Amino acid sequence: MRKSLKAAGLTAACALAGTLVYGVGAAGAQGNAPQAGHEPQNIGLLTKQIDAYYGAEKQADGTWTASADSDYAKDLARIEKGAKADIKRAAQRYGHDRHHHGAKPAIVLDIDDTALLSFDYERRTNYVYNDATWNAYVDEANRPAVFGMPDLVNYARGKGVEVFFLTGLSEPQRAGAEKNLTKTGYDVPLDAKHLFLKNKTNPPSYLKNCATATSWTCTTVEYKAGTRKYIESQGYRLVGNFGDQQSDLTGGYADKGYKLPNPTYFVE
Repeated sequence: MRKSLKAAGLTAACALAGTLVYGVGAAGAQGNAPQAGHEPQNIGLLTKQIDAYYGAEKQADGTWTASADSDYAKDLARIEKGAKADIKRAAQRYGHDRHHHGAKPAIVLDIDDTALLSFDYERRTNYVYNDATWNAYVDEANRPAVFGMPDLVNYARGKGVEVFFLTGLSEPQRAGAEKNLTKTGYDVPLDAKHLFLKNKTNPPSYLKNCATATSWTCTTVEYKAGTRKYIESQGYRLVGNFGDQQSDLTGGYADKGYKLPNPTYFVE
């Protein structure tokens, strides 16, 4: 379940107040209700802090962009640097002796605000999520890449590390997701074996414990961990798992998790 800044009681955005540490293995916001005498942070001030964090700029056409010189971009650069070093070591460890290790190294990435940045949507809607407007926005396929992530993905691919995308977007949005990833420089395979979306009408058998053709009850953790388990069953070792939500990372089936910053919404 996705919660907007307002609907979630600002819990995810409290990162800017120092309650959430970005980086490898960082914990996500839990959405605990405030107690009497502990007033939540003022939403007007909080949105100003978010603007400052992203280096928000409104363009002539009304779209909002993040700055490459922002603290957000700097946090991403730090995570990217560490991840590249880890990927290089993993490629050397597993890639040179597959007969011994029995698996090919791979990484898996979420899409929304991990591979593609949706700050423009969040800012223009005042952090209020709506299915219809969000779906239309995704289908436009005009989101920019999250700073540094195409380079990280292409670096991994160049080291012989397979790349998978695992997103909460639905199967009907596959074309938009694939087009947007390609436009923003992700030079990796994006077929159905590498790009996993929620298929609620014809769910895969490996999610049978929580999904059938008539009922989808998978939580984000169940869906993503179950899919990572499936990927590993196909002969891969997931040496890195990248996401902007803790629910992207929880559940195992990856050697290491990388929490990217996102103070604008929270996904359970």
